[in-house]
Amino acid sequence: MRSFLRLLLLQALLGPITFALCLAQAPFQTTAPYALLIDADTGSVLFEKSPDTPVTPASTAKIMTAELVFRELKEGRLKLDDEFTVSENAWRTGGAMARGSSMFAALNSRVRIEDLIRGLVVVSGNDAAIVLAEGIAGTEQAFADRMTKRAAELGLSQLNFRNSWGKDDPGQKVTARQMALLAAHLIKTYPEYYGYFGEREFVWSKIKQQNRNPLLGMGLGADGLKTGNIDEASGYGLVGSAVQNDQRLILSVYGLRNAKDRSEEARKILQWGFRAFETKTVMAAGEVAGSARLYGGEQMSVNLVAPASVRVLVPRGSTERLNAKVVYQGPIMAPVREGAELARLRVYRGSVLALDAPLVAGEAVAVGPIHRRAFDATLELGQSLFRTYVLKQ
Repeated sequence: MRSFLRLLLLQALLGPITFALCLAQAPFQTTAPYALLIDADTGSVLFEKSPDTPVTPASTAKIMTAELVFRELKEGRLKLDDEFTVSENAWRTGGAMARGSSMFAALNSRVRIEDLIRGLVVVSGNDAAIVLAEGIAGTEQAFADRMTKRAAELGLSQLNFRNSWGKDDPGQKVTARQMALLAAHLIKTYPEYYGYFGEREFVWSKIKQQNRNPLLGMGLGADGLKTGNIDEASGYGLVGSAVQNDQRLILSVYGLRNAKDRSEEARKILQWGFRAFETKTVMAAGEVAGSARLYGGEQMSVNLVAPASVRVLVPRGSTERLNAKVVYQGPIMAPVREGAELARLRVYRGSVLALDAPLVAGEAVAVGPIHRRAFDATLELGQSLFRTYVLKQ
C-alpha cells in the first residue's frame, strides 16, 4: 500500500490525486439524525450521519465554556482556589428558581473555581456557567463572543455561541462533527482537568446530584463529556467519550426524541465502534510520500513527509472501497521551512471522510537564483493562460 501511495504522490504536482483499495463496510444504522464517531488517536471517522448539519447544542455548549476555563487555568490567569461571586443574574437565570439544571449556588456567595467547574460539567449547572462567564469576561455576552472566537482559532468555524450554558437562541448552533473535534481537543490539551467530566456526583448546598451523563454507568469505559436538551423540538444530544483496551472513541449525537433514545443510541454506536474496526498503518513517521511543485525555489520540488505515523481504522475483514486524496494548493512559494505543513492526506470510506492527516516539508528549500524564478514565473503564466482560455472553453 505504501509503495502504491508513493507512486501516486510523485504524480501530484498541481492538485489532488486519488487511489482506491478494497476494504470492508460494516453495515450500521442509528435513529440519531445527526451523529459522528471518531477514533481519538488516529482521527479516523468510524461513522457519520449528517454530521455537518447545524443543530442546537443545548447544554453541550458547556464543553466550550469548560475549554475557555481550562485554558485560563493552564495559562496561569486563574487558579482552582480563586473565587467568583454569584451575581443576581446568575442566581435568577441559572439557579433553582429558573427550573433548569443548577448547582444551587447561593446569591452573592463566593464560590471556588474548582467547585464551579464541578457544577458546570458534573451536574450541568446553568448558574455555574454564568458565574464562570461573568467572572472571566465581565458579562455573559462578552464570554459568548470569546467562545465563538476561540472555536474559530481551533479551526471550528461552525461553532457559534450566544451564551455560556446552552439557552436556546437562533444564533447558537453547532455541528456534530465539530463538537466531536472540540471534545478531542479538550481531552488532549487539558488532561489535568478533563477528569472532572467523569466524576459521578457532586454535592453543593447540601444537595447531592448525580452526573447527568448516562454513559458513565454503562460499563463502556466512558469518562465524559456532556448531555444536552431544551425540548423535544430541538431534540436530545450528547457528546461522549470512552476508552477500551487503550483505544479512545469520541461520539457526538444530536436530535434524539427523548433521554432514553439518546442513551440507547449512544451506547449502541460506541459498542459497535469498539468491536467493528481495526487499525491499519498507511505511512510510517518520517516516510517520504512524494513531492510538491515549488515556485521560485532553488529546486523545483520539495519532498512531502508524514510527520507522524499515519494510521486509519478500517472495518474488520470486509471489502469496502477506500479512496484517498493528497491535496495542496500549488505551486508552493519558496522559501520553505523544514517541517512546514504543505499538504493533506484525505482518506475516504465511500462518502465518509475517514482520515485527514498532514504532510510536511521533509527539507528546507531556499529562494532560488533569478533565472530559476524567471523560469517558474513563465511556467506559471503559461499554466494560468491555459486554464483560463483552454480549460474553460
